[in-house]
Amino acid sequence: MAGATTFLSAPALLGLPSSSSSPARGRHAQIQVCCRVTPEGSEAGQPLRFHRRDLIGGCFGAAVGLEIIEGSTRFTGEAAAADLIERRQRSEFQSSIKGTLTAAIEAKPELVPSLLTLALNDAMTYDKATKSGGPNGSIRLSAEISRPENSGLSAALDLLVETKEEIDSYSKGGPISFADLIQIAAQQALKKTFLDEAIAKAGGNIDKGRTLYSAYGSSGQWGFFDKIFGRDDAQEPDPEGRVPQWGSASVQEMKDKFIAVGLGPRQVAVMSAFFGPDQAATEAKLIVDPDCRPWVEKYQRSRETVSRTDYEVDLITTLTKLSYLGQKINYEAYTYPKQKINFGNLKL
Repeated sequence: MAGATTFLSAPALLGLPSSSSSPARGRHAQIQVCCRVTPEGSEAGQPLRFHRRDLIGGCFGAAVGLEIIEGSTRFTGEAAAADLIERRQRSEFQSSIKGTLTAAIEAKPELVPSLLTLALNDAMTYDKATKSGGPNGSIRLSAEISRPENSGLSAALDLLVETKEEIDSYSKGGPISFADLIQIAAQQALKKTFLDEAIAKAGGNIDKGRTLYSAYGSSGQWGFFDKIFGRDDAQEPDPEGRVPQWGSASVQEMKDKFIAVGLGPRQVAVMSAFFGPDQAATEAKLIVDPDCRPWVEKYQRSRETVSRTDYEVDLITTLTKLSYLGQKINYEAYTYPKQKINFGNLKL
């Protein structure tokens, strides 16, 4: 009976370099395909016999396999390069957005509390049962911004409308969505409050305050928030009755709403600055509640420390969770084709 022809695994069979050996130069070097023959039923001293189909079929399979390996490697490299370019484009655009927003907020610091509440109220329309609503930019629509719970937020929205025009003017990957803009504006407003506190702890010295914030602050905790970039804008207002009027709502109503979106008393306590311009008054209301009291006291103590770590990190984490409730993120948003250079037209 003829021997069976088998083929060894690709790296050993083909003489390909391992990941630790020298790279590209050896990868496309001469490749030798070897066959291993297993004699079946042949006696010692007798010549081995091959069937033509064994050699043709086996070698053809090896050749196809090699082509797949080569094509796959090339495709993977191209895909990785394209992904790297897109990530860089999004990162650079996001950095520019933050710079524009920071300048706008610095010009109108009195709008910081409203920017925080605007982001909160846009997110709090999320309904877990129907998986609708959430931070989808619907609060920009006149039918929604005019609701009682959004009273006093129009000036903050107007600031973002103006800022959006500037951002869209330099965007290479299309206009920024209000859904993204509102959440990033809250991030930048929050960062301003963190930095202002650091400056205050440095006795009002701006340079020392910035150094203090860089050394001990929470600026490195925004990584996941920054990845959530590519929300789509809703075209219709979210249903009414989903967002409490924070100023007049009872603590139980506030807790119930947070629980409904998957959070709880801890997050109610840490978000006290988002419920209106008077954080101290909000905390005075929350501290009476037995569920919120330990958390309010914890964050008040944290704000007295130099680093304010517990308060700032928990606040960033909570805002991050709120900022993508029910949203599908387009991780290719704001990318654009790179212009190819025709070297043939270059004059040397």
